[in-house]
Amino acid sequence: MPPGLKFALVAVTVLSSPIFAFGSGFGVARTASRVPAPEPVQLRPGAFSYRVSGEFTRNGRPAVPPIVTIRIERPLSIMRGQVSAADYRRCIEAQACPIADQDATASDLPVVKANWYDANAYAAWLSRETGEHWRLPTDEEWAYAAAGLFKDDVLPESFDGSDPGRRALALYDRDADRTDTIGKALRPVGGFGENENGLLDIAGNVWEWTDTCFARSALNGQGEVSATTVNCGVRVAEGRHRTYMTDFIRDPRIGGCAVGTPPANLGFRLVRETNSWPGLRLLSSLAQRLFGAHA
Repeated sequence: MPPGLKFALVAVTVLSSPIFAFGSGFGVARTASRVPAPEPVQLRPGAFSYRVSGEFTRNGRPAVPPIVTIRIERPLSIMRGQVSAADYRRCIEAQACPIADQDATASDLPVVKANWYDANAYAAWLSRETGEHWRLPTDEEWAYAAAGLFKDDVLPESFDGSDPGRRALALYDRDADRTDTIGKALRPVGGFGENENGLLDIAGNVWEWTDTCFARSALNGQGEVSATTVNCGVRVAEGRHRTYMTDFIRDPRIGGCAVGTPPANLGFRLVRETNSWPGLRLLSSLAQRLFGAHA
């Protein structure tokens, strides 16, 4: 048997053992979970119209991002509410998450002042504790779950990108319409109600990290993308409107908003992966690194 194939078979045997659970990174031996698995809302597969995130240009001038049809191919399991301060504190106590700059007694409030790395650390910890695979949603998944409360970041279709002055006025008018009328003070989880999918606080004052990177794309004469530059140091954050945040920022009030109107607070909710054994993703990546050059 070739050494590479033998290694892969051994890896499958070890990684598929029930004593291993995966979050991000390598598996660790799992004892009885100290954390009950959250009960997510499960949404059926479906298709919807989605305005692509990021910035677009045509002939070097700002262009309106295109609307595409996105199909969610599998059931989408997403947390009903945002991760709470109490939930996040358990991760801190396990020394698996950075300390959050938030009142430790705020158990019924959503955790805020969490950056993209904090959210991923929590997802990895929760995955290890529950034996399930939790992760941040993509922007497309978040928009699908938000349904009627999803707001994109586009200017009006009548916007004339060839006139810098008109563009500046259009941006000012759009941002003025987004003036916060509900304040920055946190409310208990569920304080902003639920949407038609049963998700809580979608239209509240806590914006949520997604796993989608910020991208700048150029359109050709037919409106097709001809070139794209991706910056994963900036991620899409979703809430009452779409915005783009530098990934290490915890408090948007001190800066870090790369594009768009700054959010009031930053938090997150997670998706539970519904595909088969999550260790298979790790094995595939490992095999590609080890044997891809010789394939």
